[in-house]
Amino acid sequence: MSPFLSLVIPAYNEAERIGNSLKQAVEYLAEQSYSFEIIVVDDGSTDKTVQIIHKLNDDIEFVKLIRQPQNMGKGAAVRRGMLEATGEYRIFTDADFSTPVHEVEKALKVFKKGADVVIGSRVLDRSTIKRAQPRHREAMGRVFSRAVQATVFKGIDDTQCGFKGFTAKAAESIFSRAKINGFGFDVEILYLAKRLGFEIEQIAVEWHNDERSKVSSLSGLKAFLDIMTIKRLHKNERF
Repeated sequence: MSPFLSLVIPAYNEAERIGNSLKQAVEYLAEQSYSFEIIVVDDGSTDKTVQIIHKLNDDIEFVKLIRQPQNMGKGAAVRRGMLEATGEYRIFTDADFSTPVHEVEKALKVFKKGADVVIGSRVLDRSTIKRAQPRHREAMGRVFSRAVQATVFKGIDDTQCGFKGFTAKAAESIFSRAKINGFGFDVEILYLAKRLGFEIEQIAVEWHNDERSKVSSLSGLKAFLDIMTIKRLHKNERF
């Protein structure tokens, strides 16, 4: 029987954080009334991420590990996890749990009202930000948002928050078409959601910035380049 919720966690060299995050997730979700699965997609880690997950699997149920053959990018890891998930609702979140696992409940409430896609936002209500990003990262985010609004679509000011949920139907329709492997994938999946006519709702989520973030300046530049290709990548598709 398929679970009610799939929680997908992409991971690349997360040995310092993945163990604690998985324990938090299992502890919280096990107290809820619904069934769940946790899928960790290892994106070719070169540290002890995989060994830690294997060790945890001896003590923790509900965790499934998927291994990418090599480091392919966050977009590729999330895509694989979302397509191999079996939950009625599928939420992906960053391995550092910058958005705490309990924010899942906000998303589920919005799904029950009819949304197909629910995305976390750090700009709807700044009071939910418990630990902010450095100023230069926030400035880069604002510039990125303007670029998205100008070149891809309007109406979503925070496309890059690493907390997004989908119904099973939306996940399969969107991620089966997605092509971007890097950090620009967030914009692509929202573009596809809009083109496919899915109802997208934004929710203000709690946010705790982790200074050990894997998003480098180079990754940010690649994301800028990615968004310039989105419409071209999908111009010949039927929606």
